[in-house]
Amino acid sequence: MIAIYCRDHHHAHAPCEQCAGLEAYALERIDKCVYGAEKPTCVNCPIHCYKRDRREAVREVMRYAGPRMLRRHPILALMHLIDGRRPALAEIPRRKAHRVLA
Repeated sequence: MIAIYCRDHHHAHAPCEQCAGLEAYALERIDKCVYGAEKPTCVNCPIHCYKRDRREAVREVMRYAGPRMLRRHPILALMHLIDGRRPALAEIPRRKAHRVLA
């Protein structure tokens, strides 16, 4: 989605520095999500992982690129719509502590 947004707004073939930074931030937050593989879409998530300014930037990207995903990546768009219908878990899972092997 970020690549679609950047290509159309910043006229770049690859994500520009600003969009690459937003993508890196989003991937970092997803990696740290307490839900792990069971992560709901952000709209349905009770925990807001992103800082307010980054959340607004991601919303703008999604608002623009979401409808265009149907044309460029229909299967991914359909999977995202299906994921959006899945509710968040009632209880927030605890992350497992990493064991240090000596």
